[in-house]
Amino acid sequence: MTRRRTLRAAVGTAGTVGAVVLALTGCTGGSGGGGASSVPPTAVPTTAAPTSASSAAPASAAPSSTPSASGATGGSGATGGSGAAAAGPADGGTASGAGTCTVSSLTGSIVDGGGGGAGSVYLNLALRNTGSTPCTLQGWPGVSFVGDGNGTQIGAPAKLDRSGADPTVTLAAGQTADAPLRIVQAGNLEPGNCTTRQPDGFRVYPPGSKQSLFIASTAYTACRQQSAELLSVRAFVPEGQQQ
Repeated sequence: MTRRRTLRAAVGTAGTVGAVVLALTGCTGGSGGGGASSVPPTAVPTTAAPTSASSAAPASAAPSSTPSASGATGGSGATGGSGAAAAGPADGGTASGAGTCTVSSLTGSIVDGGGGGAGSVYLNLALRNTGSTPCTLQGWPGVSFVGDGNGTQIGAPAKLDRSGADPTVTLAAGQTADAPLRIVQAGNLEPGNCTTRQPDGFRVYPPGSKQSLFIASTAYTACRQQSAELLSVRAFVPEGQQQ
């Protein structure tokens, strides 16, 4: 009987000790020993990294630039000497609605431009609008001597003289624009630098055009050599407004 009471007392004591141990395992020590219960850690939400497709900025297409056709064409920056080729207005017109003059509505002539000097002759290359509607010219024509009865080019094409203005010239039906043309006299060159030829006339490309027209004239002498640059031309201006 005494043994049973002793055993129950021991069990009771053990239960108390166990409760105390369990209570202690739920406490934090801390530097101040306050015994506050610990807070379970808060989960940090993760954000998925954006994929390369979603994070890339949309590409901006760089404007493409289509190079102008080379050759003896005119325009503001035409070939036929120095300068890069450039076509006329991309839409073929202006704010006034007049389209670019084409070979089919133009006739050409060479007219006096004020005489000569220093071994050169100064003329005007004139283009007249023979169409029934207004059209525009802007820039330099391509000009060269041609001969042999078949339009073969003789010597170098005209250099572009950029010392004057290059306005947009609107031609009503019947009106004319002039491009001042300088021709160096072939006789002033050394014979070794110029093998003279008699041309049939001039091939002329209106500004921005890939088609040409022919102006007959046998009054001038050309050089066969490409190195003998006899011709130079300014941009078109209204008739009577040469600079």
